[in-house]
Amino acid sequence: MNVIVSNKYQNILATLDIDVIKSINGEFEVEELVEQFTNFYFNKMIIDITALKGYQNIKNIQKLSVNFDMNKIILLLDDSATVNSSAYLSQLVSMGIYNFTRNINAVKFLIDNPNTYKDVAQYHNLNNAEGNTTMNFDSFTGTGSGGLRIIGFKNVTAHAGATTLIYMLKKHLEVAYNVVALEVNNEDFHYLNDKSLKSIQDADLSYNISNEPEAEVILIDLNDSVHSDLCNEVIYLVEPGLIKLNKLVRNDREAFERLKEKRIVLNKSILTNRDIADFERESNSKVFFSIPYLDDKKEHEPVLDDFLVALGFSRLNGGNGSKTKLFNIFK
Repeated sequence: MNVIVSNKYQNILATLDIDVIKSINGEFEVEELVEQFTNFYFNKMIIDITALKGYQNIKNIQKLSVNFDMNKIILLLDDSATVNSSAYLSQLVSMGIYNFTRNINAVKFLIDNPNTYKDVAQYHNLNNAEGNTTMNFDSFTGTGSGGLRIIGFKNVTAHAGATTLIYMLKKHLEVAYNVVALEVNNEDFHYLNDKSLKSIQDADLSYNISNEPEAEVILIDLNDSVHSDLCNEVIYLVEPGLIKLNKLVRNDREAFERLKEKRIVLNKSILTNRDIADFERESNSKVFFSIPYLDDKKEHEPVLDDFLVALGFSRLNGGNGSKTKLFNIFK
């Protein structure tokens, strides 16, 4: 069931042939929507952008991206010059907001066919400055100006390597971005001897995010956090060893069913392209990227540049990552 938040386009949205569990009309602060829908189960929330107070200020849209799972949000844009500027659209993409349209007919399509970065990459112009707008992407440095991207990591198989991977990704990203790395409900960061890595409790996650005004990227080792909705996106790590996969599936036959349409990354993988194709077929899932065993003592691993470029970090000079692919684990 879906939620509709409407204002200017109330009548148009009312014509959508979709299941609606709740519909509200008017202008709302993002905080009002957060309070009303944080513990409310819904499939997708279709938001008429004019229903958001101050929607032309990208900072208010960022509040939306921090507090909701943007895979569940569809923005119906208005025809204003600001919202349709290349700078504004680029910022939507940089915050992990991929499902936006000005076409009412596309709204229903996006419910069942959500966009990926590839579908909206043409809007991601890092050097754009349009007219007298102040929304040049290169001037954005974090929560203070709307350029924050929050990426969570979760181990699907036990010990799939989220902590070490975040540590290595941070080193690659900080060449071109202001990066913060957080670890929730654990203290494994301490063993990496890097004082910039922060270990915190789940209850303090929102506070720590909001108190990084210069951050452009926050990487979070979510562990057992219940606040993954604070992330723009979550990456699910699978170590594709036979024992790890068999143990996962025997303990939870629906594990990969819940990962449908999620961003699955194979980590510490030795699989070939053919292996991964078998894995995708048997698990009925899609692999976003495959990362081989890496030397965490190395300062630079080219495959991580490829991975980060695939995630949309275009300031890095990575090439095209080669996506790789498993076998008889779903018997």
